[in-house]
Amino acid sequence: MDIKEDLKRDDLIELLGTNDKNDISAIYAKAYQRKLCEVGKKVYFRGIIELSNICDKDCYYCGIRKSNDNVERFKITKEEIVQSAIWAYENNYGSIVLQSGELQNAHFANFIEEILLEIKEKTNAKLGVTLSLGEQSDEVYKRWFNAGAHRYLLRIETTNAELYAKLHPVDHKFEDRKECLQRLKRLGYQVGTGVMIGLPYQTIAHLADDIIFFKENDIDMIGMGPYIPHNETPLAAKMPFFDNKTGEKQLEMGLKMIAITRLYLKDVNIAATTALQALHPKGREQGLQAGANIIMPNVTDTKYRASYQLYDNKPCLDENSTMCRSCLSKRVDSIGEEIGFDEWGDSPHFFKRTQK
Repeated sequence: MDIKEDLKRDDLIELLGTNDKNDISAIYAKAYQRKLCEVGKKVYFRGIIELSNICDKDCYYCGIRKSNDNVERFKITKEEIVQSAIWAYENNYGSIVLQSGELQNAHFANFIEEILLEIKEKTNAKLGVTLSLGEQSDEVYKRWFNAGAHRYLLRIETTNAELYAKLHPVDHKFEDRKECLQRLKRLGYQVGTGVMIGLPYQTIAHLADDIIFFKENDIDMIGMGPYIPHNETPLAAKMPFFDNKTGEKQLEMGLKMIAITRLYLKDVNIAATTALQALHPKGREQGLQAGANIIMPNVTDTKYRASYQLYDNKPCLDENSTMCRSCLSKRVDSIGEEIGFDEWGDSPHFFKRTQK
């Protein structure tokens, strides 16, 4: 298969749509070579702390959506969150991700700001911090940035407005989410977004347009993964037969999206998400071999993890932080890559973008 250097929309659709195993292997191989040229073979850990599953949003695909009454809600204390961050710092993780359900209120804004300031103080400002806390105002984003956060992940889930409307209640606005990405960029954050892959109603053309959106909006980091239903959500009814065959198809498309995004965007950070491992025991390794360079080990206390399931069959719920670090280190080593311990692993694209 001839894979062009300068890919156009039709090329993206062709690559995403191929089912030929030799062609798919060629796509992965080309993407891996592109990764080595642009970001090297280091894998950067982002220790993720899932600090609360309380959410004001009611997205039709999400297991912690506001209307799911079967979820045991939790909010970790500031002391526990800071302690998890210190554990990540002392175990040579270059950075962490603070993630929660989406809340827009003064108490939540203050809570996060206090956490950031304490983490900054207790790690001598050496621990990088990414936030994944949803849509917020300019003021809140600015306060969090000034308190020590420097990266922000706001997944848009699909860049097609019509498909977005099918995944969300009417008060969840596509344009609001899109504007937040621009707002974060203006304020100086390294900006991440991503999509779900293999959604009901989704087409290959939608996915190609997602990749183009990433480039047109100068996105610095990508966190995307296969759509895996949560059985207590409205969208799960649209994919009632999620079996091994479906899972294999979702995994393959997830890996193709990583590879083709690497080929098209070149110098961004791309995560091998946990959803890949939910579909295959070596899914995250396969993601790295398809062009990803980020892994997000869970450093949340295990007593909270079962209550933070955005999709069914999430892996590593019972592995403590030490076990997870050891396991992922061995996984990365098994494919001949190395971990960038004690490094932030910032997106090369961010520095090129900000120096224009």
